[in-house]
Amino acid sequence: MARNMEIKARSRDLAAQRRIVSGLTGAPPECLLQRDTFFHVPHGRLKLRELGDGTAELIQYERADTVGPKCSTYTRIAIADPDALRKALAVALGVRVTVRKRRTVFIVDQTRVHLDEVEALGDFVELEVVLRTSQSEAEGTVIAEQLMASLGIAQTDLVSGAYADLLENAEFGDDAALARSR
Repeated sequence: MARNMEIKARSRDLAAQRRIVSGLTGAPPECLLQRDTFFHVPHGRLKLRELGDGTAELIQYERADTVGPKCSTYTRIAIADPDALRKALAVALGVRVTVRKRRTVFIVDQTRVHLDEVEALGDFVELEVVLRTSQSEAEGTVIAEQLMASLGIAQTDLVSGAYADLLENAEFGDDAALARSR
């Protein structure tokens, strides 16, 4: 299973953060339209990610719902027929929520920097420090914290859960949980 250290934060100024991260990498970003369908599962999270170009992958991951850098373990599987799989999983497991977003991906060394415009939620920055086999979580945390500082991400900007959680909290009117995520 692959692992990374990641953070998710609300963006106070996505355009400024885009300029900063552009200066940290020599490569142009990749722009993606994504639809993530989350399914009910007993452990971790399971989502079908469909991209605007017709490609898709099934992603199973486990991660603590805490603020700040946290370790995520994940498995990604390429999917040839996402529509059929989405329908089958919906029947078997039930759909939890669907997240739609425009994601701009920058690669800074071993970190994927995602600038996300999430439908019904707003703008976010996500850092995924892809850990090498020999790297510790502490090393990944240091890298994430350095990038957070460079991008002007404050502790108060951090969110603990996934976009799916934020959408569910908003849908069910859980104002306290939504406020904690801000």
